[in-house]
Amino acid sequence: MNNNDTIIALATSSGVGAIAVIRLSGEKAIEIVNTFFHSKFGKKDLTKVKSHTIHLGNIIENNHIIDEVLVSVFKNPNSYTGENVVEINCHGSVYIQQEIIQLFLKNGVRNANPGEFTLRAFLNGKMDLSQAEAVADLIASDSAASHQVALQQMRGGFSSEIQTLRQQLLNFASLIELELDFSEEDVAFADRDEFALLITKISKILKKLIDSFALGNVLKNGIPVAIVGEPNVGKSTLLNALLNEEKAIVSHIAGTTRDAIEDEIIIEGVAYRFIDTAGIRTTEDFVENIGIKKTFEKIEQAQLIIYLFDLESIKNKKSDLNTILAEVKKIKTEYSNKKTLIIANKVDLVSDEIIAQTKSIFKNYDILFIAAKQKTGIQNLIEKLIELANTGALSNNETIVSNSRHFEALNNALIAINDVQKGIDDNISSDLLAIDIHEALHNLGLITGEITTDDLLGNIFANFCIGK
Repeated sequence: MNNNDTIIALATSSGVGAIAVIRLSGEKAIEIVNTFFHSKFGKKDLTKVKSHTIHLGNIIENNHIIDEVLVSVFKNPNSYTGENVVEINCHGSVYIQQEIIQLFLKNGVRNANPGEFTLRAFLNGKMDLSQAEAVADLIASDSAASHQVALQQMRGGFSSEIQTLRQQLLNFASLIELELDFSEEDVAFADRDEFALLITKISKILKKLIDSFALGNVLKNGIPVAIVGEPNVGKSTLLNALLNEEKAIVSHIAGTTRDAIEDEIIIEGVAYRFIDTAGIRTTEDFVENIGIKKTFEKIEQAQLIIYLFDLESIKNKKSDLNTILAEVKKIKTEYSNKKTLIIANKVDLVSDEIIAQTKSIFKNYDILFIAAKQKTGIQNLIEKLIELANTGALSNNETIVSNSRHFEALNNALIAINDVQKGIDDNISSDLLAIDIHEALHNLGLITGEITTDDLLGNIFANFCIGK
């Protein structure tokens, strides 16, 4: 990759539309576009116009008008990439788009690689690496929550916090290094007590950021919710009621659902991925057993488990509450790291006495009563899902980590910080202490891009769309 090249890409979605935007960036971007642009208002030199201006005219090749366009000019360093940038708004015909792009490719411009515009923005100091990664997350966001997390990171909230920690640690690292230079004089420049307080403070902040990943990850990718229970208790009916469409086949025959059915809805700005699973029971049916195996796989992947049981089966004495309670306890024990919501279905088909018995048996559990077919109690369930999502940190504008690469770097930084803390407690020599400090600095620097490798940048920007 030559970062001195002028690059071009379609910045809007491919295909036919009302308009399309073609973006160029590089030292010669304005000069090259100026060669083929003819203003509608007399002769105009784009290289001499003010930055952040828009001009109406035609793109012409060999006296042939390709299209009437609007050309936006952004001069370095005040552009997205920090270079000269031109954006051409043309009509959305695929033919026109390709004619314009091919014109410039024949005249000293090359196709941009995935994410190359944002890569140049990073290399030119317009944003740090975590902000650059947030650009991709912002483009991919499909809910208000994931949008807010990405936007906060792109604005530099997370970067600022990491840079502050790194600078404080760097200041002490410099004093430690100074001690090494004067080791023969046995001079102490760094106050060990003050340093210990700083390490404790950094450790707490890192732990808080690491803990926020559990929320950030589900807000970014959606909260997976597994609906489980015995066959024919209404799992598919509940999924249909939540989605407000006939997504899953509903039948009175037990074992109808033999594979996991998934769909996503957005509630209060948060995406929930509901998974309707095969009913859990002992069966000789080979295909159904495969579905039941998948049920347990989906439970492993879920953030939240909805355990659904059928009150009508209690009335008909086909099952009893104590057996259901034992199954709930088993699931809560085996999946103690997940939240479990208990729901009693078909409340409309049983007496108040059975409802009272159920409440008594499950007195130590949070339980909801619904009639999925009639959509009774569905709103209460939705409100409970919002509560369990625990998005308080999001509404309070706290820093939330949603990137797995950042999560890994923070974990490694915390390990190094814990080693520094142990070194202070054990009163180890400055040279050994410096090793652990530099390891922490290295991992914090990986987040913001103060420490990068070509492989790291390649992996990050390869996931971007072309044109961004």
